[in-house]
Amino acid sequence: MALVITESAARRILQSAQESGQSASDLRIAAKRRADGSIEYAMGFDDKQTEDVQVDWHGVSVIVGPTSTELLSGTTLDYVELEDGKHEFIFMNPNDPHYVPPAQEE
Repeated sequence: MALVITESAARRILQSAQESGQSASDLRIAAKRRADGSIEYAMGFDDKQTEDVQVDWHGVSVIVGPTSTELLSGTTLDYVELEDGKHEFIFMNPNDPHYVPPAQEE
């Protein structure tokens, strides 16, 4: 499974883990397909199960269950400023039919 976590997202995840006392936990990322074909995401700190896939990015241990692995393949999780002073996690996922890749800077 090729799931990428950017440095910006990793920094925010590690900060959230520390603030909530979850610094020893893995971050679970889950995905499910909606009726319109788009993908819904969920994230939270959790314990690894035997069937989970685990990847490590920039100090963050990420776990994904078998039902989400295919939907998250090729996805990048980033933490960006969408509006002035408002930061959010975004999933850039080519498996989502509503996904539009970011414009390339020239």
